[in-house]
Amino acid sequence: MPNIESAIKRVRTAEKANFLNNTQKSAMRTAIKKFETAAAEGAENAAELLKVAQKAIDEAATKGLIHKNKANRDKSRLAKKLAK
Repeated sequence: MPNIESAIKRVRTAEKANFLNNTQKSAMRTAIKKFETAAAEGAENAAELLKVAQKAIDEAATKGLIHKNKANRDKSRLAKKLAK
């Protein structure tokens, strides 16, 4: 644990940022998994779940949690699964 006040504050800030980043990444993964299971089962709400998953991916890319190329690749793969 650091002794300098600014370093202590930085540790607190980093912990908060890590928590928020992990929460958003987890929500993105959950949205993707929900879509994939719905698409595999042929559910009627798969198109709606695709929109939710794509939005979650875009938000993660905007925040810098994932690279923009990975976001585009993931969205493309999800769209292909819906088309099948």
